[in-house]
Amino acid sequence: MKRVTDFIETQSFGLCSALGQRWGFSTRSVRLSFVYASFFTFGSPIVLYFAGVFWMNIRHAMRQQRSTVWDL
Repeated sequence: MKRVTDFIETQSFGLCSALGQRWGFSTRSVRLSFVYASFFTFGSPIVLYFAGVFWMNIRHAMRQQRSTVWDL
């Protein structure tokens, strides 16, 4: 089971772990709250998840392109 969870964590988008680190919560609690919210609201947080992943990837790409403020 450990190998499966490690594979999923390395291949997933990493939004829950990034939010957990930023807000000071454990990654596991953020993932569980997302799963529970998805069940209770019939999957509507999935749209928010993909929007967050999109925004996180855009920010990551912008930071890779410019190394300083002066590289406009």
